[in-house]
This record gives sequence, C-alpha cells and structure tokens, in this order.
Amino acid sequence: MNSIQSTSNLADSTPLTLVVFGASGDLTRRKLIPAIFQLWCQGLLPEDFSVVGFARSDKTDEVFIDELSQFNPEALFCRGKEGDCGGWERFVKRISYQRGGYDNLADFQSLRSSIEQGDSAGNCIYYLATHPEAFESIIENLGRSGLARKSQESPWARIVVEKPFGSDLESAKRLNEHARAIFDEDQIFRIDHYLGKEIVQNIMVLRFANGIFENIWSHNFIDHVQITVSESLGVAGRGGYYDKTGAMRDILQNHMMHLLSLVAMEPPIALTAEAVRNEKVKVFRSLRPIPGDCSFKGVLRGQYTEGVVDGQHMPGYLQSPDVIANSATETYVALKANIDNWRWSKTPFYLRTGKCLPIRCTEISIHFKDVPQVLFNRPPLGPLKPNVLVIRVQPNEGISLEFQAKVPGPEMKIQPLKMDFGYAESFGSAPPDAYERLLLDAAAGDATLFTRSDEVEAAWDYVEPVIPCCTHDCENLLYYPAGTWGPAEADEFIQADGRQWYLR
Repeated sequence: MNSIQSTSNLADSTPLTLVVFGASGDLTRRKLIPAIFQLWCQGLLPEDFSVVGFARSDKTDEVFIDELSQFNPEALFCRGKEGDCGGWERFVKRISYQRGGYDNLADFQSLRSSIEQGDSAGNCIYYLATHPEAFESIIENLGRSGLARKSQESPWARIVVEKPFGSDLESAKRLNEHARAIFDEDQIFRIDHYLGKEIVQNIMVLRFANGIFENIWSHNFIDHVQITVSESLGVAGRGGYYDKTGAMRDILQNHMMHLLSLVAMEPPIALTAEAVRNEKVKVFRSLRPIPGDCSFKGVLRGQYTEGVVDGQHMPGYLQSPDVIANSATETYVALKANIDNWRWSKTPFYLRTGKCLPIRCTEISIHFKDVPQVLFNRPPLGPLKPNVLVIRVQPNEGISLEFQAKVPGPEMKIQPLKMDFGYAESFGSAPPDAYERLLLDAAAGDATLFTRSDEVEAAWDYVEPVIPCCTHDCENLLYYPAGTWGPAEADEFIQADGRQWYLR
C-alpha cells in the first residue's frame, strides 16, 4: 500500500491540472489547497502543474488567491524547510479561478477551453468539493463538454467525489450508475479522508506484518471490539446540512464502516486496490442485518441538549441555526454490529459516535478475553482487567497495549501498564494530512484507499434499514447534555452484555 513509492515519478510525467468544483468552500481552503501545496513543496507533482478553482461566486483570480492566503496561513509554509523559501508566492502563480454554474454547460465548455489553452494542458483530476446535490450535474456536464475522457484515452481524466456518496442505498446506486455512464470505474475515486490517515493504513501493517497479532485476531481470543468517533464540537454553521443528514449518514455509514472493515477483513491475496477492497466488501456482506425498529434493538439514537463542553456553554441542537423545530435528527448513535463469519462469530463490534461529547477522539479498542479465574485472576489479586489494544486514529496518532505487571516490592501487587507507540515521538513529526496521501494516490491512479461502488452500496445496505425509523421520529430519540458521553441508556446498552465503554 506504499503508493508514495509508486508515485515518485509523477514529477517527471505529463502536465497535470486539478480542477476543484466548490472552490469557494471551507474544504478547499482548509484542506485541499494546503495539501496540494505541501505535495508541490516536496517535488511530488509535475513541473507543469496547475489548479483551477470553479465555483458560483463571482471573483477574480487575485481575490480567490488572497482568500486562500488569509484563511489558513500557518498551513502555507513548506514543511521541513527553513521558512517557506518563498514557496507560497511561487505556488499561487499556478492557481486560477473560474466562475460557473454546475448545471451550465457553457461554463464547462469555457473551462475546457481554459484548460486546453493553458501551460498545464494534459491530465486532469476533477475534485467534487460541492454539496452532494450538485454531483450529478457536474458529472453530466463533464461528459457533455468533453472533459470526461475514458480510461484508455491519453491524456487521462479522473474524478474525486467527496462523501457522502448518496443519502441512502437507492441514491447511492443512482449516483454510481450516473458516474459509470460517463467515467470508467477505475477513473472514479470516492474519497473518505479517514482512509488516508497513516494510523488507519497501519491497521493492515499491524495485523499482517506482525505474527503475534494475526494469530490471535479472532473470536478465539478477542471478546469484543469498540470503535469510537467522538466530536467535541456541535453542528456549528452546518445546521441546515446536518439536519438532513444526522450522525448515521454523516459518520457511521462511511468513516466507521471503513474502520470496521479494516479491523475485521481477511488477509487480501495482494496489496492491490482490487484485492484489498474485495475483502472489505466481504465484511460488509457478512454483517448481520439490523432490526428495522431501532429502539433498543441494536441501535440507540441521541440528540444533545444544552450543556458545557471544555468549559464553554453549548446551546442545544434544536437551538442551532437552520435546524427545524422539534427536529428528530440524531447527533449520537450507538450500535452493536455482529459479523456472521467464522473469524468473528460471537465477537460483537460496538460502535458509537456523537457530537458535543467531552473530547475529540477517534479510536479502535480491541478487548481480549479474560485470563482464566486461577492464579492471579482470582481474589485477592483478581479479578484483573483484560488486555486492551488501542489504535488511536486522532488525535495523537498511535497504538498502545495495556497489560498486567507486578508492582515492585515484597508484596504481590498487580496493576495495568501501557506500552505506547506514538507517531510524533517515534518518527520525529506528526504524520502528514490525509488529503496529501489521497490526492497523490488519485494522481497516480492508485485506488487502494478509495471506495469502490460495491463497497458504498454494501455499507448502505447495512445501515439503510434503520434510517426510516430514525427520520422525524422523536419517540425513539434519547437526549444527553452537551459535554457528556451520550445518553445514559447507551451505558445500560453495553452493560447489559457485561461490558462497558472504554475511555482512555
């Protein structure tokens, strides 16, 4: 999966143009442009490389570049170099802006003329950083304008589509069919930035490059697995979007399903995109269907009320701008997933995600079975806490293993200790932003860290049966104050199985 090596020749390749649709948005300024800038600083992009911002706002190249410069100045220094060496000033000469409508064919034809007349005419990546409602119009007009070339054509064209990919199974299928009518499957890169994080990629290395782990990676030794995606922020200025989406669609159907599949998948036959994604799809298809009535039957939904997060007062979800009165949209979800295959029989996966929780963190905890109730694991020394392997996705990316050890001294006292690996401490710096890796892979045509059409549909197939009873239905909605770990019923939910939520 080390596609950095396979992309090292990009700097010597055909000219490349990145067209960002939705260029006026927060994602472009906060993530995409800083990521592209860092790749350029490292010499990983072709000499003839350019960025075209495309959006409906009326602005000049100069205004667009000034907005990029002012929004996130700390990200606009060449990483690993003294100062920025004037890098940003040289980089912005490659940036231009075009005003256009996503449903206006003439604007796309104008875009094509600009690209073909520019110094970087050649290969193209089209990045869809817009609201999902614009995806189909953009894809259609890329085809009608001649900007969408097929795989066998040279120079090539590829399209990167942000999440969410569809709002349910039917819309995901429709979008897949629409995209495949204009692009070949190997040209479509459905992006989920979680898959670009170094620690997420390291899950496969942890399992398959270390004999001590894969041999015990099954129901024989693992009692259960927990996946937590905790956000301390509320919906901020995204109330209108979030109220139509909710935690189920926003986080669980994509981010958490990908994390689950990497933990649970079988070893792929090779480190190719198709081999890895084949195994992930098998996990999704092995998930036991969720009962349609989600009230305390495997799925809990919650919504935050006013409270205090990190010492700051947080108004309730219903008080957020653009949220409809009496909205039943969930800001918290907890569920128990069961994988009906040989490896994971009787080993449940507990997933939870929520907004306005005490801290921001994403982690996977692997809880091993208790040791026998003999020797140290019985009174007066026991019961002992089971071993836990924790994969920290964010923040402080790393891996830790909790184990029991004797406290120095004449008496037999046992306490849990932690062996800890952190990226920043071990490698001297924090890992690069996920978008750097993913954009570089898209340019190289490596789809390993992107989702295939059947992956998207299989994940929706699992989540969708719960959504109808989770939409505009307050009867089964639970409530929790902002700054707490979710509804009290979520604790009761896991305690009913003799377990408890893991808090590092």
